[in-house]
Amino acid sequence: MKNSKVITGILAGAAIGALIGILYAPDKGSKTRKKLYKKGGQVAENLRDKAYLLAAYSNEVSNEVDRVTDKIDEYLEQKGREAAGKVGKAISKLGEAKRGSLEV
Repeated sequence: MKNSKVITGILAGAAIGALIGILYAPDKGSKTRKKLYKKGGQVAENLRDKAYLLAAYSNEVSNEVDRVTDKIDEYLEQKGREAAGKVGKAISKLGEAKRGSLEV
């Protein structure tokens, strides 16, 4: 979270610096507007690229989380079955022990 704020601040600062530099440049208004439009297009394209990469990365992370949770679910189910088997055996042995003590 902290890194994203720093990156956002750097991008915003660069955009503002470029805008101020263009506004103070000794060009005609029409040239300045063209430069602003071009620079705005470049910034927008850069942001689209970053958004695409972020979406791809978040999709990759989501898939990995799904894989890990599936493995955890399988593990817990296996351990649950093992525990149920052990409890069943313990109950059987307890029943045998009770029957054995009643027969004496």
